[in-house]
Amino acid sequence: MSRIRHIRGSRFVTAGIAATTATLLAAALSPTADAAARPSRTTAIKNATSALLDQATSLGLTSAQGTKVRDVVVDADGSQHVRYDRTYHELPVLGGDFVVHLAPNGSYRSANRATKRAISLASVTPELSAPKAADLAVNALRAANLGETLKKVTAKPQLVVDALHGTPKLAWRTNAVAQDSLGNPVARTVLTDARTGAQIDAWDTIESAAGDGQSLYSGTVPLETTLSGSTYQLKDPTRGNTYTGDAANKTDLCIFGICISRAPATLFTDTDNHWGTGATSDRSSAAVDAQYGTNETWDYYKNVHGRSGIAGDGKGSYNRVHYGSSYNNAFWDDTCFCMTYGDGDGTTFGPLVALDVAGHEMSHGVTSKTAALTYSGESGGLNEATSDIFGTMVEFYANNSSDPGDYLIGEKIVRSGFGKAALRFMDQPSKDGNSADCWSSSVGNLDVHYSSGVANHFAYLLSEGSGAKTINGVSYNSPTCNGSTVTGIGRDKVGKIWYRALTVYMTSSTNYAAARTATLNAAKDLYGAGSTEYNAVAAAWSAVSVS
Repeated sequence: MSRIRHIRGSRFVTAGIAATTATLLAAALSPTADAAARPSRTTAIKNATSALLDQATSLGLTSAQGTKVRDVVVDADGSQHVRYDRTYHELPVLGGDFVVHLAPNGSYRSANRATKRAISLASVTPELSAPKAADLAVNALRAANLGETLKKVTAKPQLVVDALHGTPKLAWRTNAVAQDSLGNPVARTVLTDARTGAQIDAWDTIESAAGDGQSLYSGTVPLETTLSGSTYQLKDPTRGNTYTGDAANKTDLCIFGICISRAPATLFTDTDNHWGTGATSDRSSAAVDAQYGTNETWDYYKNVHGRSGIAGDGKGSYNRVHYGSSYNNAFWDDTCFCMTYGDGDGTTFGPLVALDVAGHEMSHGVTSKTAALTYSGESGGLNEATSDIFGTMVEFYANNSSDPGDYLIGEKIVRSGFGKAALRFMDQPSKDGNSADCWSSSVGNLDVHYSSGVANHFAYLLSEGSGAKTINGVSYNSPTCNGSTVTGIGRDKVGKIWYRALTVYMTSSTNYAAARTATLNAAKDLYGAGSTEYNAVAAAWSAVSVS
């Protein structure tokens, strides 16, 4: 996102699935299916465990490896999809993740693996020391923040097996963190060959949501709050006790990649359950936007995709507003399971609490709990695009007259000094001056906020189609890379296809070619092979040069 480090995300080829009949597919997704007959999460894990024993060879599992369940999806017909992380001699394996697909009766169908390479090392003893790996990561952090005076710089290396970048090798994954001249956090994860000391990869790791409230951007909005004695708390008991607190313009203190002291999240309270004034001078106004954005994001995932909360466990997150000094950023952080919003510098950006920003950042949390797309190369672009796509879906879902749905990202927070009407433009991503409209072999070399343009363009074309049109008062004119004409299938279907692809078929190493396969598999599951929707997915990918 230009140089907003986040509205960024973070983190960190696809095998096909067995064909099923159209009748079975329809039954699998029928809302009238007998919910009582669906296997539980525990049963799905038990079935998958049996499958691991039977399919160990085909999954590349050996006695030196361990597995841990990350996520479980059970379809309406009882089909089960269990996602695993992998270890090798108790070391995390980057790219070792895989998804096991099971029939309703628990029998094995197929699997998606992030890598099909054999995971076997001659030794798990590094030749490069941990302190040297830390020094190299700190140097990389300084190089990525050229011109900034960094302070409180720390780095914590972790020994891992890297199966994402060619032949599996022993590596140091080091989280280097610091503060810039304003005291705001900067962080970078550096992957270093534990034998040669060569840098393998690196990526940013701060990832760049009954009363009422007057917000900065969305007008007067409804809020569910908690009454404690005679005081109302900005805590929503209907959405996992999600709450919003004031960071008091302070920042986190992090050492060796671990935050030992966090900026406060002093819970907002009120006496009459009417929050904010709609002006930045009232600190509660930004809190209203943040809580509202969290509410709409929660509702979108629950009501559209059946996901209860970011982690799918019904637990709420929390928000911190007024973070740092003139902080031009907002980010989701898995370690605190929280959203953090800066106030902006007032020239480039206003407070970063807009609705699509909340949907974007919180969707990074969903990605980290599911496919965990590695935050570099093409998978990093897909990580960012996933947040742009779902941030857009949340904005349309909210149907707020003060902030109507559009295919612009961050248009509410941009100030005239930025020189653009928005941070990103999904209909023609290159309008931001940096993003890619079309895939090429060099896309993976771009910053992930620019390589995301290919998937954003795909999602717009699949939703709305090519050519000129006006939606909610905004004019669009989306071209195609191959000169074709694309007919859209509507954003609701696009959201469902992308969500199923993300939660069932994508893995940490998914690139654009594999994303095409994943979304085609998702469209086949939802609408049938050869359906209008399936063919439209193929046409939209071809229209952005992904084949």
